[in-house]
Amino acid sequence: MFFSVMPIAILGTSIYYEFHRSYTRQVTEYLRSIVEDRRHALDLFFRERIAQLSTVAHTNSVEQLKDEEYLEYIFRLMQGQSRFYIDLGVITQKGDHIAYCGPYALKGVNYSDARWFREVMRRGTYISDVFLGVRQYPHFIVAVSRHEEDRWWILRATINTDFFESLVKTAQIGEGGDAFLLNEAGVYQTTPRFQGKLLDAIPGFRWPHFRGTRVVEMDFRGSRSLVGTAWLETVPWLLVITIDLTEELKPLHQAGRLSLIIGLGGVAIVFIGAFLVSRAMINQLIEAEREKEALDASLLQSSKMMALGRLAAGIAHEINNPLSVIKEKAGWLRDLLEEEDISSSKNFQEFADAVEKIEYHVDRARTVTHRLLGFARRMEPVQESVDLHRILEECLSFIENEAFHRNIKIVRNFDPELPLITTDPSQLQQVFLNILNNAMDAVDKDGTVWIDTYYDDFRQQVVIRIADSGPGIPENIIDRIFDPFVTTKALGKGTGLGLSITYSIVQKLGGRITAENAAEEGKGAVFTVLLPVKAPV
Repeated sequence: MFFSVMPIAILGTSIYYEFHRSYTRQVTEYLRSIVEDRRHALDLFFRERIAQLSTVAHTNSVEQLKDEEYLEYIFRLMQGQSRFYIDLGVITQKGDHIAYCGPYALKGVNYSDARWFREVMRRGTYISDVFLGVRQYPHFIVAVSRHEEDRWWILRATINTDFFESLVKTAQIGEGGDAFLLNEAGVYQTTPRFQGKLLDAIPGFRWPHFRGTRVVEMDFRGSRSLVGTAWLETVPWLLVITIDLTEELKPLHQAGRLSLIIGLGGVAIVFIGAFLVSRAMINQLIEAEREKEALDASLLQSSKMMALGRLAAGIAHEINNPLSVIKEKAGWLRDLLEEEDISSSKNFQEFADAVEKIEYHVDRARTVTHRLLGFARRMEPVQESVDLHRILEECLSFIENEAFHRNIKIVRNFDPELPLITTDPSQLQQVFLNILNNAMDAVDKDGTVWIDTYYDDFRQQVVIRIADSGPGIPENIIDRIFDPFVTTKALGKGTGLGLSITYSIVQKLGGRITAENAAEEGKGAVFTVLLPVKAPV
């Protein structure tokens, strides 16, 4: 019996230990995500308050805000967006409260000796610790300073703590968990669940500043707990969230005891059979789950594309009707210009030009709706004589504004002797837009995108090379870069279908597209599109 039970005991202990470690790791990561989520939410709350005050301060002069009726109007607007504001006031650089809107008689009070006044004059913005004040209700101060002409002044608001108090309380996990905020001196900025109360100080509190989130296991309230901590970025406050491990691991301990009872009461053959069957079932479930995930992803993408196609067709049909009316009226105007004796008018040419532009842009809009309908019906390419440089310039017009704001330089090296080609301009525009957007995403900011064109006389093809100064394509996916659902972008930022669609379009147009990493210093990915001068028969 000893030699029969020993392997099972070792196996059961090992499985329990690994499961315990895995379960504890999951609880730890869950706590870490909760702490990070609450920290981001609290920082966002404080940044929004600073932004609101800064917007008011920098879009109004001190002379405007000294008018208390106008200040009351601004205060009501702010309360309409955030009900947390108690009052609003304007303070001079000498600390005099020259305008006030709120429930207290604070106009004329001098704050030159107040700590918050000195801090906001020194740093430009200031968020105070929580205090009770006259009405014995927890609130805090947010203040921003502004330099106007030759003087400084301060816009100061008092805000209730109700919102971030509730935000912290909702992070309490289980019956034994707690969540609260502490300032640098260990004073509670929110009400803890179990020990102490608001504005109580923890004796001997010392907690060094650090970046990010920390989760440690320690004794808390006499029980073993996981404690997650993170310093806020906007205010020197420490966010603390605890999980009672005794409570959280209770299901695990119960499962361990039950397993021990079954193990001691079973026989070796039962244990061996259970182990083999369980392992086989788990492997089957994992495989089935993988297949299900792959199928779900494919079905989801298919349904999205189907919905997008229906939407495109619906939009195209709705737009075509007013376009027809506009086209008809433009033709009617042209007939009037030809029939009526207004050619002597000094504005006649402007009338004619306006009608011509209306007709041109109606035709252009119809082309767009035609492509939308083609998206839904899989239309065959249209063959037209196309100036590639014009297509590229049209594509660049869509992204040049974003490139300017992200400090991305676009370098054009166009061959002036490049011949016209016969192809589908709309589908070609989609190809270039996909590649240029990917190049912009790879560069991110402060970089360069190069566009080169030239004519390959030997193959009678035009060549378009688009390179960027990004990090390039990872070697492990460069051979699969045109496959569906393959992407180098972060999760949630790309579907992995753009280059796959681009590849299909180029092939349909009789061309070829390649991707590689540049050999030149300072360049990343290079996409080369080769297109025939004459469309394939």
